Amino acid sequence: MSNASLGTPEQLRDPNYTPPMAQAVPLGIQHVLAMFASNVTPAIIVAGAAGFGFGSNSPEFPNLIYMIQMSMLFAGIATLFQTIGMGPVGARLPIVQGTSFAFLPVMIPAVAGQGAAGLSGLMTGIVIGGIFHFLLGTVIGRIRFALPPLVTGLIVLMIGLALLKVGIQYAAGGVPKIGKPEFGTLAMWLPALVVIVVSLFFSFFTKGLWSVASVLLGLIAGYVVAYLMGQVSFANVGRAAMFAPPMPFKWGIEFNVATIVGMCFMAVISAIETVGDVSGVTKGGAGREATDKEIQGATFADGLGSAVAGVFGGLPNTSFSQNVGLISMTGVMSRNVVTIGALFLIVCGLIPKFGAIVATVPINVLGGGVIVMFGMVAAAGINMLSDVNWNRRNMVIFAISLSVGFGLQLVPEALQHTSKTVQILLTSGLLPAAALSIVLNLVLPQDLD
Repeated sequence: MSNASLGTPEQLRDPNYTPPMAQAVPLGIQHVLAMFASNVTPAIIVAGAAGFGFGSNSPEFPNLIYMIQMSMLFAGIATLFQTIGMGPVGARLPIVQGTSFAFLPVMIPAVAGQGAAGLSGLMTGIVIGGIFHFLLGTVIGRIRFALPPLVTGLIVLMIGLALLKVGIQYAAGGVPKIGKPEFGTLAMWLPALVVIVVSLFFSFFTKGLWSVASVLLGLIAGYVVAYLMGQVSFANVGRAAMFAPPMPFKWGIEFNVATIVGMCFMAVISAIETVGDVSGVTKGGAGREATDKEIQGATFADGLGSAVAGVFGGLPNTSFSQNVGLISMTGVMSRNVVTIGALFLIVCGLIPKFGAIVATVPINVLGGGVIVMFGMVAAAGINMLSDVNWNRRNMVIFAISLSVGFGLQLVPEALQHTSKTVQILLTSGLLPAAALSIVLNLVLPQDLD
């Protein structure tokens, strides 16, 4: 697909331009493929932490199918908030929204072992966090000074570190198999390793759509291997409906202070990430800086998308960085192309049978995918830290923040005498590391060599 067949250079840099439909549709689907695996994975991980995920044999398992369905539906709706916009909401740029990994260190302890009962507090926290995120749009330009690369890089690194354990657990068979003979066997590891190898192959030895969708292709290869090994069950697919509308407050409303505080804090991090993504889209696709109006509109859309998703049982949404690179690669800046991909996601999200098919992916296959994805999160944090001037001041800030944050993550029992709220907020390690780095960066003198 040549750029000449898509339009003139001026047209390709115009967000309002629509390429010919024969090219626009596959380009839109390509954007969806670039984020698809990452978008549904958080719902699967949250369900697993709650106790009704893969391999749990829980009667609450249909809740997982519903959460996958909502992940697709509201990623599509939140993307429309960005591409089409309404009033001040939306950057009106080709920005793809989806469920964010960044919130997992807060969401996992919020639902751990509680089954579907834990979802009421989680979803309420998501709604309130989304509203807070929306309000950040009014001040986003004035708080960026408090989040230099030292702080944001450390936060992203901590997100990756907090999630690495999940990938290994999944690849070895998942939490339900821990302590059982089959946990960590070659039969569990083989499909996961196939996912990793195939993902690496397509990522580095192919180009275009094949490279962009490398993790998805790796999951498909691992899925085939797991199927041949008898690890795939289609029992729930036949029982899933062909169409089902989203249900508001499906699990009720519950105000959990720790979850709400955690969601609001992560909203700040997500907002800063979106600022970077918007800037990346305009630089890579149009060769210009993002305007204040675009950044503000994108932040509004982030918050609104998360709040609406939480009402209907979806997880928080944010801009997907994968698609920033995709726009730079294709050179197509059209927001209408991304709108086509969003409509595809919405259609998939309204069909529970599609969610049930996704839910047939064995947990060890998913483990191979998340090992790659979570490792990339940590690597992205290290890349951000490469911009830091590593003088004594910054090394002290990094050392103390990492030691406390990662230490509490490794030894959560150190806080066993504190309240449940404090444990949820601090034992992921993310919040204490972020808070320490922000405060120390603001109070320590800049001229400390």
